[in-house]
Amino acid sequence: MSIESKLEELGLSLPEAPKPVAAYIPAVTSRGQVIVSGQLPMQNGELMSTGKIPSQVSVEDAQTAARQCVLNGLAVLKAELDGDLSRLARVVRIGAFIQSDDDFYAQPQIANGASELLLELLGDSGRHARAAVGVNALPLNASVEIEFTFEVD
Repeated sequence: MSIESKLEELGLSLPEAPKPVAAYIPAVTSRGQVIVSGQLPMQNGELMSTGKIPSQVSVEDAQTAARQCVLNGLAVLKAELDGDLSRLARVVRIGAFIQSDDDFYAQPQIANGASELLLELLGDSGRHARAAVGVNALPLNASVEIEFTFEVD
């Protein structure tokens, strides 16, 4: 089943690829991999989740934001592949940055929002290495930012 079919089955769709908010490019293809720059939880041109977890953003809302980061990352990947997501062979790694309160230690729980969606969409090809890191701030006060490394054919 294609990624687009699986997205439709889950009631999801890919947005337009988000534009960079600073001096970088959204993706780089090198030696069979596409590295996608960190994606914020942008939805319809606006951040859907801002602030620290869990004092300003619930764990559940942050997991939803992480899922949106996946949709944005896949949109960037699709644009980099000239619209051909069938070239995606596997997810190699994700790096999840979680804006956290000083005493919050469940960053992996937030990153699971992204990891579980990738598994739903891609099955075993969605299994990946991962880092889940707590940080004191993110661009635009986003609660979550996720970067991706994909293997492509």
